[in-house]
Amino acid sequence: MELDPRDLDKISAVTLQHYEVHAEDFRIGTCDHDVTQNIAALLRHIEVETPLTILDFGCGPGRDLKAFTTLGHRAIGLDGAEPFVAMARDATGCDVWHQDFLHLDLPAEHFDGVFANAALFHVPSQALPRVLRQLHATLKPGGVLFSSNPRGANQEGWNQGRYGVFHDLEAWRRYMADAGFVELEHYYRPAGLPRERQPWLASVWRKPVA
Repeated sequence: MELDPRDLDKISAVTLQHYEVHAEDFRIGTCDHDVTQNIAALLRHIEVETPLTILDFGCGPGRDLKAFTTLGHRAIGLDGAEPFVAMARDATGCDVWHQDFLHLDLPAEHFDGVFANAALFHVPSQALPRVLRQLHATLKPGGVLFSSNPRGANQEGWNQGRYGVFHDLEAWRRYMADAGFVELEHYYRPAGLPRERQPWLASVWRKPVA
């Protein structure tokens, strides 16, 4: 069913409200999550000299923003939940942009990398092509996007107050290719477990050099 802009905005607003209400619980519950595998996957594919300019898309309370900064990179956060924006700024001292995923205002060809860890699955499938094109446009030529999403059979809808889309690999590949990206690698997480116990699909993509 085709959603009109008001429907999409409501989906985003309700999801953000969930995070705003539970911001502190989310910060405590995720602060020790180990995503070093994902950070390394992004950084090893970026082929320019450091320090890099990285957009942490859906930065939440700032855990990964801090990790990029500690590694010496110029990191900018972006989140739609106002409490997360404040937490991330306080925790890292980084610039953090308060932007709804469905209403992005991003500079052209500005970033060497985009780190979208557990973020893009909140974008309704109808809006995803536009959002991916915007992320493609904000990357420098040759820039790299990392994404990690909970995987599924392309079902879409509400789960505990949040909207999500659970893509399989083939569907995700189509979305990314249509937006102009070239696949570099993909893997499932957590590492070292049987596939049925790996609910996360991670993938890395390049914006080609024209």
